[in-house]
Amino acid sequence: MKVYTSIDMEGITGLVDLTFVHPGERNYYRGQQLMTAEANRVISAAFQSGCKEIIVNDSHSKMTNLLIEELHKEAKLISGDVKPYSMVQGLDHSFDGAIFLGYHACASQKGVMSHTMTSGVKSMFINGKEVGELGLNAYVAGFYGVPVLLVSGDDAAASEAEELIPGVTTAVVKEQQSRSAALCFTPAKTAEILTDKTIEAIHKRSKIKPLAPPKNPVLTIEFTNYGEAEWANLMPGTTLEEGTTSVSFKAKDILEAYQAMLVMTELAVRTSFS
Repeated sequence: MKVYTSIDMEGITGLVDLTFVHPGERNYYRGQQLMTAEANRVISAAFQSGCKEIIVNDSHSKMTNLLIEELHKEAKLISGDVKPYSMVQGLDHSFDGAIFLGYHACASQKGVMSHTMTSGVKSMFINGKEVGELGLNAYVAGFYGVPVLLVSGDDAAASEAEELIPGVTTAVVKEQQSRSAALCFTPAKTAEILTDKTIEAIHKRSKIKPLAPPKNPVLTIEFTNYGEAEWANLMPGTTLEEGTTSVSFKAKDILEAYQAMLVMTELAVRTSFS
């Protein structure tokens, strides 16, 4: 059995604000340690449950956060930026299941450090259905016929996953109190939770269906201001809805929609506020 693991940072226990997830901030190294520890707990449990190969994709910001020297020796790590498929780089038909660790809720919802890709995105939709990073990544997994077996993060992320993916196992490692505060479980308790939930998720993997993406999906991104929408609209094939900050792109498949999202959001962050 081969398992793909995408690990973000905002959904790791103990990480409650930007000081833990931005390089150079006072708590960033602590964030890296806690992130790596959660990855190791899941990797160990997965190997104990019969996995033969585990690929881990560092999926936060510039994607060089995991401490490889402390990572489980049998795991393989995808690290660095730029990746053509970002948080789901390396995912393909060869995997038997996917695990999303340290995930957070989408921008329009409550949750610890909730957002969707960048601060410039207010909401994102596929064929009119709102999705966050979790949803879009799950659709890419579904494109390859790979079910998402486990999602870990705060309680808001868990609720989003359960609504989106019938039967998915969720591991709640902290409970949101606000966007920058949480009731956090200790790393020792989190280790127990992640071990149990990983074993549970792998045990019932045959009962979880891949989240099939729509054919010819329409990606729509609602930006926080008009300048960001203008920049995103520079991408050929996009349409800026008059009187809104929403930019749409009709894609041939979810992979093209995903890369369109990357281009549109990267363009949008160029907006100047001076």
